[in-house]
Amino acid sequence: MKTSIILRTTGREQLIDITDQIRRVISEHGRDHELCAMYAMGATAAIMIQENWDPNIQTDVISFLQNIVPKGKWLHDRIDGNGDSHIKAGIIGPSEMVPIEGGKLLLSTWQNIFFCEFDGPRERREVVVTLI
Repeated sequence: MKTSIILRTTGREQLIDITDQIRRVISEHGRDHELCAMYAMGATAAIMIQENWDPNIQTDVISFLQNIVPKGKWLHDRIDGNGDSHIKAGIIGPSEMVPIEGGKLLLSTWQNIFFCEFDGPRERREVVVTLI
């Protein structure tokens, strides 16, 4: 089964917790599935599993990526000014896979699923969710 989650982003770089949206998809369609694959459409977006209890983690992740991949020094910037966005998305990666058991995601207490925006804001971002 395959479906999509549509998001709107509000910042150039941000992490958006999509765990509840993924759980809704699984509660509606995931009873007979064992894996949930999530894929961020777009070359400047990514999917990450990370802690959500402390909001400083999200800020720290973005700060870390900004430090190791600064804006404005890449050859691709000559084309559209977002070379850093492509590199950050490549480092994190476009997808994650989480096991499903008994119709529930097998995430630990501190794990959440994040959509990573590196070239926003965008009116429309898509995460493809495939249940296997």
